[in-house]
Amino acid sequence: MPASTPHAIVLREFGDPAVLRAEPIALAPPGPGEVRVRHTAIGVNFHDVYVRSGLYKTLALPGIPGLEAAGVIEALGEGVTDLQVGQRVAWLTRAYGGYASHRNLPAELALPLPDGVSERTAASSLLKALTAYDLTHQVHALRAGDWVLNHASAGGVGQLVAQYGRHLGATVIGTVGSAAKAEIARACGCDHVILYRDEDFVARVQALTAGRGVDVAYDAVGQTTFMGSLASLAQRGHLVNYGQSSGPVPPFEVSALMPKSVSLTRPSVFSAYRNPAELRTLATRVFADFAAGVLRADAPQTFALAEAGRAHEALASRDRTQALVLIPD
Repeated sequence: MPASTPHAIVLREFGDPAVLRAEPIALAPPGPGEVRVRHTAIGVNFHDVYVRSGLYKTLALPGIPGLEAAGVIEALGEGVTDLQVGQRVAWLTRAYGGYASHRNLPAELALPLPDGVSERTAASSLLKALTAYDLTHQVHALRAGDWVLNHASAGGVGQLVAQYGRHLGATVIGTVGSAAKAEIARACGCDHVILYRDEDFVARVQALTAGRGVDVAYDAVGQTTFMGSLASLAQRGHLVNYGQSSGPVPPFEVSALMPKSVSLTRPSVFSAYRNPAELRTLATRVFADFAAGVLRADAPQTFALAEAGRAHEALASRDRTQALVLIPD
């Protein structure tokens, strides 16, 4: 398809990556309060896999998946005065629409990009960075001297949590699945790294903290680590479960929190920042942290938009350490 022709991955049925097929789309001029964005980079997330497979029934079919992207404003709808044609922006929304070469977007959702942040960095890292900021500054505000257990420290969010932990003066214990990932975790700020396949992370945490435990455990793994994370907490510690890559956490007795008076939170950026103005403020802080070097993100692996299925296959690789983006033709 010519680059000038708007096209998208239109999901018409749930299934394996082969259901992700590119096709032309009709795109009206932006309406009042909208902007048209020409995407230059599109984020690929595990959430997209759950949508494609049908595990999450949050996208009405036929529909265009994709939670985040970055690009350049091509046209303004009536009443839009705080943005300009040619301006670089990123966006994030549960309304989807990311796997497309162009889209119309409510102007209030367009997040201006500073000069120090590339479109590929924004598209590959915005959701992850917003999540990491929320976890370390809002859900459990880290302080100098805190002990932190950070699962999946070589993953997208895990790397950024470790970087924020280092910046804020915490001691970060990271868990990873391989020696190669351990090097990534250390480079991102983990003071101690546990290869969870080779040793009991609970016992190692207790040894490292002289039996005290950690002030907070950030756990996106879920089923296989949840009870161990709980056991790793210090008195009045805080378990933050923000994902379930190993499966959902089974029901447990709430009284299990009582012996050490610990707390449990299940946060979500989307539920916490429903107000677009709050989201823009948060994104401004995160972009400033990237520009200042507080956060860094390696260059993402790229796929053509039409190769979205291949990108989803790559996302499932246990050896992958790069973020992924789709590049429109």
